[in-house]
Amino acid sequence: RRTNQDHLYPPELPQPGRRIHDQAASSTDVLPQAGYRADRSWIQCGPARCCEWLNFEGEIAIVIGKTCRNISPAEAGEYIAGYSVSNDYGLHDFRDTDAGSMLRVKGSDTLCPVGPGLVTDWDFRGKQIRTLVNGEVKQDASTDEMEWDMHYIVADIARTITLVPGDILLSGTPANSRTVYPGDVVTVEVEGLGSLTNTIVTGPTPIRTDVGAQPSDSEEVMSTAQGGDWEFRGIRSPLGPGAKHYISKVDDTDGATDGDDA
Repeated sequence: RRTNQDHLYPPELPQPGRRIHDQAASSTDVLPQAGYRADRSWIQCGPARCCEWLNFEGEIAIVIGKTCRNISPAEAGEYIAGYSVSNDYGLHDFRDTDAGSMLRVKGSDTLCPVGPGLVTDWDFRGKQIRTLVNGEVKQDASTDEMEWDMHYIVADIARTITLVPGDILLSGTPANSRTVYPGDVVTVEVEGLGSLTNTIVTGPTPIRTDVGAQPSDSEEVMSTAQGGDWEFRGIRSPLGPGAKHYISKVDDTDGATDGDDA
């Protein structure tokens, strides 16, 4: 089992209409959010055919070592087996259809590699985390910038979910998550944990068109995939079927005309 914590790093830019890790918000008005990852989502890295918007998210994997529930942050360290490196890829083509659950966005096959191994004696404080695409640094932050630390994350999830040995919680990602494409080589480096490298490939089969909602390139999808590079970022909420699931502070304060669609 895997779970992911959002809202843990400072924002990239004001984020109207988004409820993900780099939304502009202080720790006083946003709380961590969690999402579930399927067990088969970690093997390789590659979007299904017909999908375009696969984004990297360099993160730290927290591996549970002892069963725990209803513990305090001060106790959480006793239940952690160790840490590893993860890339919590997001297939944002399904962000409209799965808004509020993110099941296919985050849980599709191959999207959450973890490795290279488990480090049992690691202090998470003051450690650098970087994501590189084809050798170019795209994300660069310190764990000291996190709104909530590793022990808080474990205690938060364990309030209502019993965590068992082998469960993995992901820390959340720094700003500047962006789209990658077949052929790109993505590396996540965490100080003291090593590095995890994946080559992006095209999936072997296309998304079936005879069942279910189809991949989308709506404004909600584009704004998430492009982050601060989206042309309307900070001006108005993105439009799309999933937009109603997100709250726009820009629309509320600036009186933008698209506020009713957020």
